[in-house]
Amino acid sequence: MTIAQALRNARTSIDAVDARVLLRHALGVTNEYLATHTEQPLSPEQIHLFQTLVESRQQGEPVAYLTGTREFYGLELKVTPAVLIPRPETELLVELALERIPENQPSTALDLGTGSGAIAIALAHYRRIARITATDASNAALTIAAENIEKLLTSDGSTDSSLLKNFGDASPIELLWSDWYTALQSRQFDIIVSNPPYIATMDSHLSEGDVRFEPQTALTSGPDGLNALRHIIYHAPAYLHTGGWLLCEHGYDQAERVQALFTEVGFTKVFSAQDLAGIPRATGGQLGSISCPPQKD
Repeated sequence: MTIAQALRNARTSIDAVDARVLLRHALGVTNEYLATHTEQPLSPEQIHLFQTLVESRQQGEPVAYLTGTREFYGLELKVTPAVLIPRPETELLVELALERIPENQPSTALDLGTGSGAIAIALAHYRRIARITATDASNAALTIAAENIEKLLTSDGSTDSSLLKNFGDASPIELLWSDWYTALQSRQFDIIVSNPPYIATMDSHLSEGDVRFEPQTALTSGPDGLNALRHIIYHAPAYLHTGGWLLCEHGYDQAERVQALFTEVGFTKVFSAQDLAGIPRATGGQLGSISCPPQKD
């Protein structure tokens, strides 16, 4: 069986793009190689591996979990079923944060529910003098985030990998186990970003597509999907410097309700931004002077 035949056979059961990604992974080659070696025969071992991957994909298992990687904001992240698969729409959250983190002066940022570390790593990569703290309540997720930090923030020689292993003051990203704000005590930041779970627990979409294989705790948050967002927004003023920003991703139909939560707490300059599909996907606001910030859920 040649590369061309393998792709042709796979396309009868899975998407053509998925087939190419899986074959590239099975062979350990690039897209250019696949395109220029269409008549190269595959070994029995390569055929078996590729067919196994195709069958798993046909059953609905996400391509990112099958290959163990997903590109996010130009960075290739390791992903496993322990973490949510980073999605293109979340790149909007990174863009909004980068607009508010200065390039040439120190600042502090908090990524709540970091998962694979995607957002925190993108911020640290493009804002080298910012101090980033990333939290998660899953030890398995923190392990993946730590591996991604070491791989992606040392690959270009920008950071000493031996220092990163301590994840202390020497690291561009401090990783903490924390149930949202619990481990932060009285610390404050210039910006807080979060892509929390925001799907309603009974949403029918949970039984469709890739989300069937992703950790439910990273997806669902109460009957209306807003439990985590309420907690993050209500408690944010205690962890932000005056003038600091909170930015949150949310569901396609939640922008109006999330804006109302921001306004209720006392944030100013409240706005929602659309993703590339034109869907309001992220909402943010700036902290003014609040004497008694709400502390409720």
